Amino acid sequence: MKLTFLGAAREVTGSSYLVEADGVRFLVDCGMFQGGRETREKNRRAFSFDPRTIDFVILTHAHIDHSGLLPRLAALGFRGTIHATRATCDLLAVMLPDSAHIQEKEAEYANLNRFRKDMDRRDKARGLPPRDTAPLYTVAQAQASLKLLNAVDYDLEIAPHPQVHCTFRDAGHILGSAIVEVWVGEGARRRKIVFSGDLGQPARPLLRDPTHIHDADYLLVESTYGDRDHKSMEATQDELVEAITHTIERKGGNVVVPAFAVGRTQDMLYLLADLTRQGRLPKLSVFVDSPMATAATEITYRHMALLDAETHELMGRHGGAQYFRKLDFVEDVEESKALDRIRGGAVIISASGMCEAGRIKFHLRANLPRRESTVLITGFQAAGTFGRRLVDGAKRVRLLGEDIPVRADLYTLGGLSAHADRNALLAWLGHFRSKPRKVFVVHGEETVANGFATTLQEKFGWDAQAPLPGQSVLLD
Repeated sequence: MKLTFLGAAREVTGSSYLVEADGVRFLVDCGMFQGGRETREKNRRAFSFDPRTIDFVILTHAHIDHSGLLPRLAALGFRGTIHATRATCDLLAVMLPDSAHIQEKEAEYANLNRFRKDMDRRDKARGLPPRDTAPLYTVAQAQASLKLLNAVDYDLEIAPHPQVHCTFRDAGHILGSAIVEVWVGEGARRRKIVFSGDLGQPARPLLRDPTHIHDADYLLVESTYGDRDHKSMEATQDELVEAITHTIERKGGNVVVPAFAVGRTQDMLYLLADLTRQGRLPKLSVFVDSPMATAATEITYRHMALLDAETHELMGRHGGAQYFRKLDFVEDVEESKALDRIRGGAVIISASGMCEAGRIKFHLRANLPRRESTVLITGFQAAGTFGRRLVDGAKRVRLLGEDIPVRADLYTLGGLSAHADRNALLAWLGHFRSKPRKVFVVHGEETVANGFATTLQEKFGWDAQAPLPGQSVLLD
């Protein structure tokens, strides 16, 4: 059996793993690389194989860094089945077309810029049209890929191939996220591979804690925060209260929250409602400016059975609306633009979470230069992203073609991460009753993944390594 690490090897995005054994070839995840300009080319050449030769795909969850290349895979000839949990399938129906829309708009923007530059070059050979940039995939291709989905329940074993069986377990990361147990082969040659996917932090709002796994021949474990621990939820709530009250009540500005449409937006709504219920915050005017976040919130409440008891009690049927002065899910583009004319008192939650695309860019352009406003970072910011530049202390940024000074306050709420921290990862791994033959540490920046592999060697005595991008290993 051969395992190839196509992405999320010594980096955080682009999760994808190719398994080849006994005449079967399948992928676990098919994620998009996210970050700076260099990732565009990485996404175009992400497949080192013919997609037509892949029998099926197993998907751990809907985040674009795990699912975002599925439309491209299908457009290039994949005709197998994509197996994912029911909630993941529902989310993909929103997220993949949205991702495609972004691809189309970025290609349109690149072509317009190239045309303008070409028109300005006096020495350009006349009569030759500029070469167009094609989108990575189109909305139509994203819609077509959705027809390949097969919805699976948690804890139910399926057989996507005679040589392969698998079971999805709740990972507690986002709605529908899964740890996947995969058995490959038969008899004495049967081997179990566990793919952790992205593991959630225990005792956090909305979702249940990650399922404990007790054994594996081979384990792939994420390491996003393998080198640090999150702030406690109590400290995080204190900082959230401070950021909002300082901005709205003392400075009279806005709070702009870049938030992943799936997971983080719903977390924020829960926390704001809960802190208002406790009397720690006044009723706020909250604007959720992301059509995808609106759809994801609706999907979340369609899958209430997957949420924890505290969420049922607080949010109920009405999503906690009674705890807000105003809770507005913004759909119309003109309404979105109008938010940037609000000078104070608004909490604007918008995608994308790493500030790389979507409506958040316009709200940042309007509020970053204003000392009375605050930007609230609520999740991991990958290297090379706009959000990472803000977190690293940039004083000026290039945004939507403009040079923007950064005068707004910046708060980083590490305790809201949907990823398990170092202690939570080690606690989850501590439930293994037997030593895996090999452990592969993935989904972490290079120094973090290497360091976490060393920790596993020292703490558990496991054979652990952080594989290189594109590396293939033979599994006995």
